[in-house]
Amino acid sequence: MLTAAAQPATAHSGGRGAVTTDFTLTILHANDGESQLLGAPADANYGGVARFTTLVEKLRKAEKRPAAARQGESRTNRGVVTLSSGDNFLAGPQFAASLDRGVPFYDSIAVGHIGYDALALGNHEFDFGPDVLADFVSGVPGKPPFLSANLDVGPEPSLAELERRGRIAPATVVKEHGERIGVVGAVTPDLASLSSPRNVVIGEVRDAVQGQVDKLTRKGIDKIILVSHLQDIQEERALVPQLRNVDVVIGGGGGELLATPDAPLVPGDTVTTDPTTGEPLAYPLYAKDAGGATVPIVTTNGDYKYVGRLVVNFDKKGRVLSVADRSDPVRVSGLAPDAVAPDRKVQRTVVEPVAAYVEGLEANVVATSDAPLEGRRDPGVRTVETNLGNLLADALLDAGRDQAAEYGVAPPQVALQNSGGIRNNSLIPAGGVTELDTYSIAPFSNFVAVVPDVPRAQLKELLENAVSSSPAADGRFAQVAGLRFEYDVARTAQQVTDEGTVTRAGERVRDVVLDDGTVLVMDGAVVEGAGIPVVTNDFSARGGDQYPFRGLPFTSVGLTYQQALLGYLTDDLAGRVTAVDYPEGGSGRIVRLG
Repeated sequence: MLTAAAQPATAHSGGRGAVTTDFTLTILHANDGESQLLGAPADANYGGVARFTTLVEKLRKAEKRPAAARQGESRTNRGVVTLSSGDNFLAGPQFAASLDRGVPFYDSIAVGHIGYDALALGNHEFDFGPDVLADFVSGVPGKPPFLSANLDVGPEPSLAELERRGRIAPATVVKEHGERIGVVGAVTPDLASLSSPRNVVIGEVRDAVQGQVDKLTRKGIDKIILVSHLQDIQEERALVPQLRNVDVVIGGGGGELLATPDAPLVPGDTVTTDPTTGEPLAYPLYAKDAGGATVPIVTTNGDYKYVGRLVVNFDKKGRVLSVADRSDPVRVSGLAPDAVAPDRKVQRTVVEPVAAYVEGLEANVVATSDAPLEGRRDPGVRTVETNLGNLLADALLDAGRDQAAEYGVAPPQVALQNSGGIRNNSLIPAGGVTELDTYSIAPFSNFVAVVPDVPRAQLKELLENAVSSSPAADGRFAQVAGLRFEYDVARTAQQVTDEGTVTRAGERVRDVVLDDGTVLVMDGAVVEGAGIPVVTNDFSARGGDQYPFRGLPFTSVGLTYQQALLGYLTDDLAGRVTAVDYPEGGSGRIVRLG
């Protein structure tokens, strides 16, 4: 471990005086690739998995050479490990190409060519359920292990078989230049409310990780890396003081960009600021562990835009002496002066067929909108009513009603769409709306689900959950159809467990009125009456984003929410989104008081 005497401000460049470096380990790392195979979302000249693969291999070869050594590093005893901290694919138009192709997925092929030594499981790996995850893992060439210490995949047969074969594990040991390096994985304990793990059992992180670390240390392994996907780098910072004998933490899921002041960044990117100090987050961050040792913590921004390069010097006892000055994220560039050429095999076997698939979606114009459609997150769908949110909620309501008779459920009166499921994060200009746009807006394999009888008091709880984080942006914020409601952020926010148990009643929702004029809530009080049939997506119906449905029975009605949106645009709206029906700024369905 980096000794407690070393200060985080100087550890980046300093050593421990006369203590000699015995082993220099370069950790190449990434996270949240999220199927951005073709290029960075905002600038196709950067990112892309083919360029990413080239850069990883270039850095891997360079870091092993004695010539790469700088002051404080070993010239002769050097090694490299390559790790991913999860979210290795994500639903959307590019992953749709993988689903259309079948096993091996394009994402699996790409991950295999990158040559990871180990990969953490993130939350998005479970978005399509355990069986699609099993298909993804089984299709990765080279058979690197996927890690998570706090998951029991035994109740899912397809994942249990992969565990039996060593493809899924709590931890692994990587041998590099005669050294044994332990790698332990962990995923957010909120997995069940964020994704669709079905019967996978999710445990707490600290005890699961420490248990695996202790097993490794008993085997004499004195260099241990945690690859975790806890959704926010602050979670990793909070975890380190609870652990012992973890030397380095590689986080994922938060999307933060850590960098030194001189690091070249992808145009438009900025270093994330520390929520406590307001200062830019350095690469690496540091936290003291339970024994007082200082542990470096890093992450990257995702989307195949950066390869993290953390160069760590160890003494003979496996203690971290220093982190090299040249440690930093390395951007994946297609332009001079740091351009890298796409890997030819990845370009041919992954990028080109995925690009052709997406071009086909983009060429298919399915509707014309008279007004720009607001899908940005903040300010946008995660904070206020928007016309795009209304459009998708209307599509859910229409699909639920159209399919109700076939599936034997009551036609829904109300639709709730969690804004975390609206993923395009852009303003779609007035004009043509393509099939590709519908995938970008509604990328997940979430099915339209009708909950036939929601008690009125519980419907108020659902709306309280939707606004419980306001005014902060949150994926639980709901876009609605079939009702109008008012809420007051100055009043008490609801608190709810992942199981849907309300531990503090919310007082924010003041008035709720159905489109037919039926009053459900007046001045914060529920008006007694019959339950309300609600349509949502099956992710929310199962309690995702902590929506307190609490096991109310629901019926999936045979359509994904993307298919519902596509059908609503082409059939019900006949290809025309009018500014009268969907004005900019919304139509007053959600009113924030105060």
